[in-house]
Amino acid sequence: MTANATSPTPLTLLGAGAMGSALARAWLAAGHPLTVWNRTATRAQPLIAEGATLAATAAEAVAANQLVVACLLDDASVGDALTDADLAGRDLVNLTTGTPGQARDRAAWAQTRGARFLDGGIMATPPMIGQAGAGGYVFYSGSRDLFEEHRATLAIPTGTNYVGADPGFAALHDVALLSAMTGMFAGISHAFALIRREDIAPKEFAPLLAGWLAAMAPAVHLTAEQLHSGDYTKGVVSNLAMMVAGNATLLRTAQEQGVSTELLTPYMDLMQRRLATGHSEEDGTGIIDLLLREPASFVSAGHDPAFRKRTS
Repeated sequence: MTANATSPTPLTLLGAGAMGSALARAWLAAGHPLTVWNRTATRAQPLIAEGATLAATAAEAVAANQLVVACLLDDASVGDALTDADLAGRDLVNLTTGTPGQARDRAAWAQTRGARFLDGGIMATPPMIGQAGAGGYVFYSGSRDLFEEHRATLAIPTGTNYVGADPGFAALHDVALLSAMTGMFAGISHAFALIRREDIAPKEFAPLLAGWLAAMAPAVHLTAEQLHSGDYTKGVVSNLAMMVAGNATLLRTAQEQGVSTELLTPYMDLMQRRLATGHSEEDGTGIIDLLLREPASFVSAGHDPAFRKRTS
């Protein structure tokens, strides 16, 4: 079932959506024999014209190769597609977007079926796949042996970043970065709303906004250092007392401009709560502790949440 060292590894791809098709084209362009399956077979036809082999069923596709990559709609789709497949001796790489808990459950499921498992979180859009220097990559977690054996093949479409043996870590890294992006977009939306009714051209404002966000981004390193040391006052430039006082200006400006503050006030409320408990000399790192709740997976399994260093 394995190719020799000089031949591109044959593989199976389940899913021919936008991302799946982009992955497929990258592997085909690099000379990898590719078997594809898609629930709607017509969506895979362009790939067949480019050299892929179409399997009639997911089980047939899995039987074709040791390395099987799934890039489907959701975790349930993966389970449905592989219900009748014989996974014994297969290497299953799941690039379907899901949660850390789903990845861990799917890894255990794959193990009972006799397969090695690797989960992936794709940090790229379809146009970035197969484009050298585009900046995309995939987080991988799970079987280290599987990752190392197929690293070269997995690196064909885009970069790879192995983040640990815990199958849930790829999805966790993925969602953590996407969550940060969501918060950034919230701030961008509020900023543009403030200038929307004024004689300020969005195209002229945009470079100023991009530059400011880029200048602020390195603050993540200070936050990481504070979390590591447990000293939330280390390296503080603008303390929490100053920031909370300054929030009044942000809120009043929004009111004057006729802009809702609903994207700002949840975070500001947390800042006020942290300040009220005597942490005026910190910056915003302590807010992270306010956000921590018992993870559902820990509560259900009866784990001791020893990961929490500070909760005051």
